[in-house]
This record gives sequence, C-alpha cells and structure tokens, in this order.
Amino acid sequence: MIQVKRIGHATLQTPDIGRLVDYYTTILGFRVVARTEGQAILATGFGQEVVTLLRGETAGCIRLSMQLTPGSDLGEAAVALRAHGIDSQIETDPSPGLPAVLTFTDPKGTVIELFSDWKSTTTVPAEGGINPLKFGHVAFTVPDVQRIVDFYVRVLGFRVSDWMEDFFAFLRCGPDHHAVNFVRTPKTTLHHMAFELRDFAHVQTACDFLGVRDVPIIWGPGRHGIGHNVFIYHRNPDDQIIELYTQIDLMNEELGYFEPRPWHKDVPQRPKVWDRKSAMLTWGPPPTPEYLRSRE
Repeated sequence: MIQVKRIGHATLQTPDIGRLVDYYTTILGFRVVARTEGQAILATGFGQEVVTLLRGETAGCIRLSMQLTPGSDLGEAAVALRAHGIDSQIETDPSPGLPAVLTFTDPKGTVIELFSDWKSTTTVPAEGGINPLKFGHVAFTVPDVQRIVDFYVRVLGFRVSDWMEDFFAFLRCGPDHHAVNFVRTPKTTLHHMAFELRDFAHVQTACDFLGVRDVPIIWGPGRHGIGHNVFIYHRNPDDQIIELYTQIDLMNEELGYFEPRPWHKDVPQRPKVWDRKSAMLTWGPPPTPEYLRSRE
C-alpha cells in the first residue's frame, strides 16, 4: 500500500509568470532556485521546494507533489498503483530538489508526483517577505467529495481527520490535522493554498506586512474550529486564495486523538463530523464577501 507522508510542492499554471514570481518572492519571501522563460521553481528558506510556476493560458493548480517514506522504491509504488488500475511513469531530475518522481493523474485531473527523497536547494534564507516555514495544505473544490476522499484514502493512504457536515472533508497524511481538503461545488478548481507560520507573533507580523503593501486581508485573524489553526486569508495576483496559519492541531495517531490544547471544547479532541458554524470559527470575524465571492 502507498503511504504518503507529506505534501511537497504545488505546480501552478499562470498567464503572467513574472507577476507571480514577484508575489511569491517579495510578499511571501520564497527564493527562486531555477528559472527559465516559461518556468520558475521556488523554495522556502530551508531549501524545500514549495511552488513551481508554469506559463499557461489560465490560472490553476495542475500538479501536486507528495513524499513517501524516504528510501522508498518508486518502482514498487508503480506496481501498487497498477493494482488499482492506475498507469504511472517515472521522471528523473524534474527539479533541483527532486532526483525522481512517479507521476499519475488523480480522479479530479490533477497530476500527482510521488517522491521518496529530496535535497535542499538553498541554505540562504530570503531577505524580506513573510517567510512561511512550509507549504501546509491545499484545498480543491470537486463535484463528488466522497469519490475523491475514497481515492486518497484507498490509494494514497490518507486518513480522514474531520468532516464539515457532508460537503467538506479534511484529510491528513502526517501529524498535521490536514494536508488536503475537498469541498463540494459543481466545479473542480483550486479552493485555497496554505502556508505555515512560526507562531502567533508571526501572524501579526504578516498582517502588518500585508497591510503596509496594500494587500487586503479577506478573512481573519481568527481561529478555525476544525483544525483549530489561527488564520488569515488574502488573494495572490491570480486571484487565488492564500491562507497563512499557525497552531494547527497535531494528531497522536497511536492514540486516535489530537494533542490537547486549551482552545479545544472536546477533550480529547477526536475526528468527528462538525456543524458548519462551529467548524468555521472558534473566535474571530465571519468570512468577508471578498473571501466568499468565488465560491458556488
């Protein structure tokens, strides 16, 4: 069985690659580690690749990388995929940080890149920008949530952390409460991408940084119910929602509950189905029309 351990980086298609490179470097503070006319690869200050940008006619997330256990045999992973009727292929040296990936397409049309090992692309932190620690999670809208959840659990080894009623699923592959989310709408598209900050003070710094640069915060600060992460949301130049967060719940997998925290109302906090109101907020303002306007 394939067991994904973490998500690696997202590949975004964009009509204006220069504009997005400027955003991800000057606002978020990532570093460009490879660049051609039609592609840019960016990494965190720790050297983990986090975003790949490709020039294209429309904006969207077209690929998502995921790490297996270090040292895993990608050939064995290909055999496991074949047992599910899934064709895949190995690509070598797709980026500076990945020596090889195994690629296939998931049911919603996103190309998944499985890798076992990675190498740091830089040891020099960026100067300026918010500087998130890592790419934390990504959310997609899909017409059939249960179908895609079943695929990620059955084929890739994800576990369901929580549901918001029957239309919004939160799945984990490591200790973080969620690495991928799926929400039901008629259209398949990117819902949001999320990057982890150090702590609550880093969230405040990010708010001030965005405010000085006239980047509107479209929801937050607040604390979600599901996952209990402290959050702020804004939009990047391609109008995609970006979340910056900290203090997300961590799962004690062997015990079956999330590490106790003072903001939990359930003790111990276990996976469950949440109602919409309590799932959205423990505290903070409601989402603004600017956050909600692209939802169906």
